[in-house]
Amino acid sequence: MADKTKLRTYDFRAALCLIAATVFFLWETSSIPFFNTRSAGVDSADWYNSAALIPYGIFGALLVLSISLLVIAIRGGGARADLAFLTDQAKRAEVIRIILLGIILLSYIGGLVPRVDFIIASGLTLTALIWGFHFKERRNLVLSVLFTALPALYAFTLYTDRSEWSSHWDDDVIALVAWVAMTGVMFWTAKRQGNLTNVMKATPLMAVFVPLLLVAVMAFGFRQNVPNRTGLIFSQIEYHYYVTIRPMFQGE
Repeated sequence: MADKTKLRTYDFRAALCLIAATVFFLWETSSIPFFNTRSAGVDSADWYNSAALIPYGIFGALLVLSISLLVIAIRGGGARADLAFLTDQAKRAEVIRIILLGIILLSYIGGLVPRVDFIIASGLTLTALIWGFHFKERRNLVLSVLFTALPALYAFTLYTDRSEWSSHWDDDVIALVAWVAMTGVMFWTAKRQGNLTNVMKATPLMAVFVPLLLVAVMAFGFRQNVPNRTGLIFSQIEYHYYVTIRPMFQGE
């Protein structure tokens, strides 16, 4: 019973985070018009040609699932257990971990994604989450937050206006350097402690492959807008896709 209550507590927290994230992305998607859109360079009033269709579907479904998870967690006593947990002075370390996780997610959503190349921003954040929260050492947590929050703060401070989000690469470079540096520190500390696990070895591959696959499917599969198409890495991928790869398969 105690294990089930603990599981519902984690479900309650995860549901709150997912609801906040999906509401944010739905709000951002609302800036894409459903009507008077352009498809293949032609003006169209058909809603099914809108670039907002797939994001609305994905994040709308995720919002429904998140609310369902929240209801299940509340009925299972997750909210009540979480409130008791937060008031327990002996468990401050777990509360700090939650706050640090919130800082990483806020840095990713509010600072990195709109301004920094999507692959770099996502790879940096995935590495921080795996290193900081899978191995659970306080030093890992603090360093993962710093490596993520500082590039996000740089991009957010220098490029507050929307027109500047895709016009510079210096924030991409700084985020990329932070990503490489964090990966190096992660392996150096693990090797020094004799704790180089298979999860840690796979972290760089996952951090590169997951956002690369996601952005490729969104941009070239579903033909959807992706954040910061002129980013340091994605701009090169898009260029070579249309100039080199696509003509090759079309026999041009």
